[in-house]
Amino acid sequence: MKRILTIAAISATLVLPAAAQEDNGQSLMEQGAELFFDGLRKEMEPALDDLLGLANEFGPAMQSFFAEMGPAIAELAGEIKDWSAYEAPEMLPNGDIIIRKKTPQDPSDDAEKTEEAPEGEIDI
Repeated sequence: MKRILTIAAISATLVLPAAAQEDNGQSLMEQGAELFFDGLRKEMEPALDDLLGLANEFGPAMQSFFAEMGPAIAELAGEIKDWSAYEAPEMLPNGDIIIRKKTPQDPSDDAEKTEEAPEGEIDI
């Protein structure tokens, strides 16, 4: 009986420090990250609620816009092969939107600029 009590006492003293260090199986870094994200979630909650309200307000209008304009946009995207050949869209005061094609650079001008003068000659 004394042996069982001795073994139980020794086991209890060895287990107590390990239980104190464990703290639900989370390290201090995990606890800190959890607290950080909880605080961040609480701070962002009002903004997210506003964003959800905005989405509920404009959602049906955006769906109808894409239902009506989707095929036209898809057709336009199919016709334009290289988007880098166009300037950024520009809106005129009357509401028209203009997308200008970039002016092509003349390759002969570039060739003249990049040609190096032969040795012994100076290009003036």
